[in-house]
Amino acid sequence: MPVQVAGRVLTMRRVGAYHAMTLLADGIAEEFRPGQFVAVAVGGPDSSMLLHRAFSIHAVTERGQYGGTVTFVFAVIGRGTAWLARRRPNDAVDVVGPLGRSFRLPRDRATATLVGGGYGSAPLFPLIDALRARGCRVDAVLGAATADRLFGPLEAKRRTTSVVFTTEDATMGERGRVSDVLPAVLEHTGSDVVYACGPMGMLRAVSAIAAARGIPCQVAVEESMACGIGVCMTCVLPVVGDDGTTRMVRSCVEGPVFGGDRVRFGDVGTVPADALGAPVAPLADAAPPGATP
Repeated sequence: MPVQVAGRVLTMRRVGAYHAMTLLADGIAEEFRPGQFVAVAVGGPDSSMLLHRAFSIHAVTERGQYGGTVTFVFAVIGRGTAWLARRRPNDAVDVVGPLGRSFRLPRDRATATLVGGGYGSAPLFPLIDALRARGCRVDAVLGAATADRLFGPLEAKRRTTSVVFTTEDATMGERGRVSDVLPAVLEHTGSDVVYACGPMGMLRAVSAIAAARGIPCQVAVEESMACGIGVCMTCVLPVVGDDGTTRMVRSCVEGPVFGGDRVRFGDVGTVPADALGAPVAPLADAAPPGATP
């Protein structure tokens, strides 16, 4: 079960174009599994920003010098993340976690390829450790628009068997996107499973590439989450269940990790007509009540 903690900022550092915040948050680190996230209150006690912000967990320590810690990575996009970026050591930050469903690990040793886009790569690093602890080979493909938006390139080199970088402007690695190089990586490594986290367009492309090769793929979706606990329904997306039925599911509770072949990426942002419980459009030529056929 997640816990709500009155966290304290331990460190705040810049990582390329991003910020990495480490919080003292006992009770969260001990229950964490790779792929889960935290919901963080922003703006302070007098703020009009009532809702928490969701951030994927990049690292945890269960027993540090001051207790358990949680690290997450973010980009400054709006007022909430701008407020977070101004925090300093020992500032108070309310945090809830760990939340969501984690990545599923192979039962046996396997060869895994991890694909990350921008700071979506951050939650893949604890997954690397978990896979390696099971004796798995881990290769990676990390991409971003520019070199400063690649997250953790040196760390990825140290912790994986091989890593390929892509940037859209060719400032680091190969020019293009992760989907451009992924087929060759899968062929070279003989990958048994693919894990991915990043923008929805990237996840759609990665899932399609894996499906075409019959490789299981798990994706951690980046949907906007307002509450993080399944109440507000802002993060719903269409997912096909084991019974073949499409349901609108909450990515904060049923996810954020899904099978890549189950997410209907082309219908994200809509309620497909064949989804369970979808509104039924009235028949234009239906006879009025009481009319004689």
